[in-house]
Amino acid sequence: MSHLNQAWFQLVQDVAAVEAELAKALQARHGLGLSEFRALQALAVAKNSELRMQDLASHLKLNQSSVSRMVERLERTKLTVRDVCADDKRGVYTVLTDAGRTLLAQSEVTYQTMLEAQLAERPGAFTGLLQPVP
Repeated sequence: MSHLNQAWFQLVQDVAAVEAELAKALQARHGLGLSEFRALQALAVAKNSELRMQDLASHLKLNQSSVSRMVERLERTKLTVRDVCADDKRGVYTVLTDAGRTLLAQSEVTYQTMLEAQLAERPGAFTGLLQPVP
């Protein structure tokens, strides 16, 4: 296996391990999946805290069906609401609620703490691709 392939493989393994721990902590402490957390983050920084469903799907690198199911879960827990686009009645937006913003602020502390801990356990793990290719 080439140096680059080996470094890439290790990077994928390390990212997967970190993401698994992030997901576990977010679920246990806040009842949020990692994709749900990232959706709330995306909405929080979007103009008017809203995104079209297809834009959210694109941002999260998920298919439309997965995002629709996720948004339904977020709506059931009052973290987001849907809104119809004023210009195009077929366009549907997902909008962050105050409850969603509050949960995001709380869960960001967990995410940051866990991310720092996971990266500290893997010193240098993410630098393999920065080495020159021989």
